[in-house]
Amino acid sequence: MENTAKTPGYRNLIESAMRDERELVRVDVEAGVATVTMDDPASYNALSATLCYQLRERIEETLRSPDVEVLILTGCDPAFSAGGDMRLMEFADTILKEGREGAIGMWRWIRYQFGGVARALTGSDKLCIAALNGPAAGVGLAFALACDIIVASERARLVTAFAKIGLLPEVGTNWLFSRRIGHHRFMELYLSGEELSASQAHDFGLINKVVPHERLVEEARAFAARAQALPEGLLSMAKPLMRRAADMSFEEALAMEEYAEPICFTTAAHKEAIAAFMKAHGIGKGPV
Repeated sequence: MENTAKTPGYRNLIESAMRDERELVRVDVEAGVATVTMDDPASYNALSATLCYQLRERIEETLRSPDVEVLILTGCDPAFSAGGDMRLMEFADTILKEGREGAIGMWRWIRYQFGGVARALTGSDKLCIAALNGPAAGVGLAFALACDIIVASERARLVTAFAKIGLLPEVGTNWLFSRRIGHHRFMELYLSGEELSASQAHDFGLINKVVPHERLVEEARAFAARAQALPEGLLSMAKPLMRRAADMSFEEALAMEEYAEPICFTTAAHKEAIAAFMKAHGIGKGPV
């Protein structure tokens, strides 16, 4: 049987990433908040095979940890992420021409690595916050959009340059952009490859808040604190419902809420909140 170990393909990319001893993704956990930082500033945190592999591994591991309640995704200055690494794209051509897998090799990378990061962020019941410290382009932008909250430094830029390098919007950007700004405006951005400033992105409804650069971490952690202040388990129930509601019919969304809400009535946090409200407003017990 022919030895395919040296045949260019998905396996080579994974093995190369695993051998690389550089630490391109840092994870810092403090008081239940994990900050995951892409740390290859010389490349503007471009998603090389190594960085992307480490990012998926670290994010999945972090979100599984019972000690983590909120995840903040950011980049090492001066960029959030420049998107797909050009050397990786060049290697993709080698895979297509010389690899036995053909297009399947690149499909596996896009699905399991790029897609793996996006699925981890959207699929977790924990709050995921993107802290955009600088430009976010291509797949890097897709990762930001996959988060539940986006806080942006005034230095941030959203770059939709897929068409300029002969590619389609990918890694969920079609779904994520269309639901935020609609088909027509997204098509305009795709055709132009326009960079949006942080303030423009905020006006479009793509990000939640724009802050001075030096306050970015502080503001991201403020959102995390709000999540942590909620009754235990509440957000982990709310996020899946909120994520899926846009793709349900009204009746389906209503039914999901009807099944979920009674669970909240059984919690001590709900009972304590009702008692405190009634006391504060002078509402006594009586007929309902």
